Amino acid sequence: MAIRGARWLMPEPEAEAAGRIVRELNVAPLTARILVRRGYNTPEAADSFLAPPLTALGDPFRMKGMKTAAARLARAVKDRERVLLYGDYDVDGTSSIVILMKALALAGVEAAFHVPHRLRDGYGMRPEVVDQAAADGTRLIVSVDTGIRAAAVVRHAQQLGIDVIVTDHHLPEAEIPPALAVLNPNQPGCEYPEKNLCGAAVALKLAQALFRELEAPAERVNRLTLSFLKMAAIATVADVVPLTNENRVIVRHGLHGLMETPNPGLRALMKVAGFGPGDAPTAGQIAFRVAPRINAAGRMDTAAAVIEMFLTGDSARAEALAAQLHDLNQDRRDTEADLLRAALESCQAAPVDDTQRGLVFAGQDWHRGVVGIVASRLVERFHRPVFVLGVDESRGEAQGSGRSIPSFHLLEALESMPELFTRFGGHRQAAGVTLPAERVEEFRRRFNAFACSKLRPEDLRATHCIDAVAEMQELGPGLLGQLAALAPFGYGNPAPLLAVLGAEVGEPPVLMKEKHFRFRAKQDGRWMGFKAWNWIDRIGEFSVGRMLDLAFTVEEDAYSGWAAHLRDARPAVG
Repeated sequence: MAIRGARWLMPEPEAEAAGRIVRELNVAPLTARILVRRGYNTPEAADSFLAPPLTALGDPFRMKGMKTAAARLARAVKDRERVLLYGDYDVDGTSSIVILMKALALAGVEAAFHVPHRLRDGYGMRPEVVDQAAADGTRLIVSVDTGIRAAAVVRHAQQLGIDVIVTDHHLPEAEIPPALAVLNPNQPGCEYPEKNLCGAAVALKLAQALFRELEAPAERVNRLTLSFLKMAAIATVADVVPLTNENRVIVRHGLHGLMETPNPGLRALMKVAGFGPGDAPTAGQIAFRVAPRINAAGRMDTAAAVIEMFLTGDSARAEALAAQLHDLNQDRRDTEADLLRAALESCQAAPVDDTQRGLVFAGQDWHRGVVGIVASRLVERFHRPVFVLGVDESRGEAQGSGRSIPSFHLLEALESMPELFTRFGGHRQAAGVTLPAERVEEFRRRFNAFACSKLRPEDLRATHCIDAVAEMQELGPGLLGQLAALAPFGYGNPAPLLAVLGAEVGEPPVLMKEKHFRFRAKQDGRWMGFKAWNWIDRIGEFSVGRMLDLAFTVEEDAYSGWAAHLRDARPAVG
């Protein structure tokens, strides 16, 4: 549902640059205009974006610390040392573990792993896990998707004679952990060009470097890279990092590889998510159908089941675990709906206005496994940064997650008040906190004050960046195929937002399931249908004969091939 008064940022005319791309790459004019709008304004830049080769993956040894990390891991392989992979409970963390578990197994080492329990342990590395690892004879710990803010735990491991390799992508504190090696493209002094890798992509880099360090043939390294790209692609989409540059290479090639996979766990997961053999999921389908089922384990129970599903060679066991994840995801959806309803009820008692630019919602025993998802829903609704906290009075603790809008840096906000928290971390768009329950009100007040100091009133309005203005005449049967060349779509590379200016509503809107409607409009004698999801409160704006500017995305439709999904509408300008 669009926010009233949303700004439309229209593209500048770039006919010459678009014309060159059309002539040299033989793409449709509409596709060329979108490419130019997104900064790919030469045939060379457009071609590398449209068809990124696997060779566009970066050299792992450009990452600071990689030479030391690969050599130490190779020594562990040769000496058959006990290795512990210490991960996180979300898609990125579990995928990272699976990548390195597979890599080490192929190299001849059966590593152990630890994933914290979200509700009992919270996020991050804990010293008691290191103590147990030392008791088990572990000589090397590799953290994945965690550890960049765990300096104290890393020092504790060193005191016990355990080497630590930290692999992470979250923004570091001033103190970098004193590990044997730290792999994080965001750490000071790291010259690796892609700063937006997710944790699984950093794990992938370490796996590549390990096999090169072991002097595996280049052909084997390439084959293994293609295999690991499947998990890295799922994690990249799920972790909402920009799908540009190297991330685009990972996701484009990784999703293609999901059409056929020998992994029983992946096959079973794809099946419960509704995909058949040979289906190639889109990034959007990964985000809404695959990733939530993986995340559900860590949100509602334990993420160890996810790792077992991906590592087992038993198809029957994989299918049983996939079914379990499917059921947990339904539980997650029900819990999420209840929590969202409770949060919105609090807004009725105290309506959100322009003096509230950073929102903190908190409730007794709100399930901490779904607070991040609910925060995302509330950001969509109010278009301002939001934290959602679950309060546990028995422990005197509040824990939760935040999500943000593009113009607001969540971690920067938290770093302005670190004394409030017993633990916090994250990045620009997503973060997590743990704090004493009695300080929730102070957090609410200070977070809003910080947001008020950073956000202008116009930041609280939705902004629609129109990729191309189109005439209905050029929106024909091949449109979906044209736009598919720009995929995968997601954060940093959203589905193209098109606009038709001066369209006349030609028929009365038709209701669909009480909350939605569809309508048809015409321009210069050409008719086109639109679907308006959750727009029922604006149906009165679509009276027959009214002239409107319409902003929409194009999506696959089982009945008509493609459908235009309305994103905003305004009275026609001019």
